Amino acid sequence: MDKFVIRSNISQSSSNSSSRPSVSSNIAPEIQRGTILSPPSNVDSVLELGSPNPDPKERILILQYAPNIRDEVRRHYIQKEACQPSGHAFPKTKFGNKMRQFNPDWFKGLYSQWLEYSIKSDAAFCLCCYLFKNELESRGNAGDAFTKNGFKGWNKGTERLRTHVGEVSSIHHKCFNRMQDLINQEQSIQSSFHKKSEKVKNDHRIRLNTSVDVVRFLLRNGLSFRGHNESEDSEYKGLFLELLEFHGDKHLDVGKVILHKAPKNDIMICPAIQKDIVDACAKETIKAIIQDLDDDFFGILVDESKDISHKEQMDLVIRYVNKRGEVIERFLGIVHVNDISALSLQKTIYDLLLDHSLSSSKLCGQGYDGASNMQGRINGLKSLILQDVPSAYCVHCFAHQLQLTLVALSKKHSDVNNFFDVVTNTLNTIGASFKRREIL
Repeated sequence: MDKFVIRSNISQSSSNSSSRPSVSSNIAPEIQRGTILSPPSNVDSVLELGSPNPDPKERILILQYAPNIRDEVRRHYIQKEACQPSGHAFPKTKFGNKMRQFNPDWFKGLYSQWLEYSIKSDAAFCLCCYLFKNELESRGNAGDAFTKNGFKGWNKGTERLRTHVGEVSSIHHKCFNRMQDLINQEQSIQSSFHKKSEKVKNDHRIRLNTSVDVVRFLLRNGLSFRGHNESEDSEYKGLFLELLEFHGDKHLDVGKVILHKAPKNDIMICPAIQKDIVDACAKETIKAIIQDLDDDFFGILVDESKDISHKEQMDLVIRYVNKRGEVIERFLGIVHVNDISALSLQKTIYDLLLDHSLSSSKLCGQGYDGASNMQGRINGLKSLILQDVPSAYCVHCFAHQLQLTLVALSKKHSDVNNFFDVVTNTLNTIGASFKRREIL
């Protein structure tokens, strides 16, 4: 502890005194600066470093505590409960022609768990917002008053209290729910998991690992996951479920805990879980690609097209030379774009590179098709990127050049030209009629 915290006279005075000192003037400097690095083992160790102040006006912000002790400080305030002085002679303030004061009845009922009163500043505060509203967001005067300087408008007390609470989705409600969750630690997922027996934990790991293995196999081979009919009586449920069942049949220890032999709320096969595993695999794959690139120069290959729902999408491939001198092309990602203008595509490319910690200053090449929005000399994507990175020379995509060459040559051959005319007319005729499509 001495390695990370500069001891002050506070701990000595607190140990030699029967009562803990007032906090406003005795907070340890390292807590005020938020530089405590070593987490205390319990609440008492937090108090030795600087006792959290009971007066709402004198407290330092939660963000000024080091991140690893903030929950300890929060628990201390929650256990001490809201500062609600009883028997205090609340001073009166003149509003218009009437003298008004803080109403102690507000401590009862709806506001009892979070409403606080500062004797020193004669103002009301919100405990839960102080504990969990990490950044003061723009939410009107009521939100700021109850968390920063305190509320003193006793002439509109009840109205302002209701305004501060707000709707169910308000910041106050979110802070209050987080306070309740911190109180009820036994209801957390982590606590629930620790209460499970070792056998239950082991069975859960087997189900999860089996689903991960199947997903990795399907991804590596580029196979589809879902089936047209995944019900129990279906003859073919899709590759994911079929491989899980096959894996369970070959390994009895796995077959005893997966699919219909697993708890109904822990089967680990729903589409959302499959997508989560796929997303995790994609992140690990991209992480390996970025490590292989090793912050070296790279080029980009970009193309855009519409998907089946007619939404514009853009795919990005990076091209680089690895440490063995091999030219590598790796798919980095595909994203939807609002439009296919050069400015929109440029912003999307930069954002995608930034998401993977790649700098556009490392660009040394571009590759696109021949569309005007891509290779336009004035406002094309190529020109916009060249303005930022002069070394990013553009090369027309070789695959697109080959396609254009084949199309041009095919049009010169009468038989091939006639064939494609017939195919085009056939598709247009069938596509124009739902009945014809159903017959075929």
